[in-house]
Amino acid sequence: QVQVAESGGGLVQAGGSLRISCAASGTGLNSYHMTWFRQAPGKEREFVAALSRTSHTYYGDSVKGRLTISRGTVRNTVDLQMETLKPEDTAVYYCATSRTVLSLLRAPSVYHIWGQGTQVTVSS
Repeated sequence: QVQVAESGGGLVQAGGSLRISCAASGTGLNSYHMTWFRQAPGKEREFVAALSRTSHTYYGDSVKGRLTISRGTVRNTVDLQMETLKPEDTAVYYCATSRTVLSLLRAPSVYHIWGQGTQVTVSS
């Protein structure tokens, strides 16, 4: 059974940087995409970034150029490096994984394996 768990997160000032990580465990991990979503209070869950099983990267429009998803230095981890953070980046960040088709990569509804989430707060 595949599981994911986030680490990192915290409080940072606007303009600052932060890195959060997702660790995956289980079998057949090479067939899964690794994706980050975020959810701010009162808002819907939003696609942030994805690393496909073929190592292609995808980004949401609001984070493009500021956030970078990559394989971590630790086996079976995926990092999200966040630069030039803004107060509107404040949210709970969730890691999720799926073997869905690429056309549905950005849809939260196709993901059934989620982490518990990690809070990122950007102060102005």
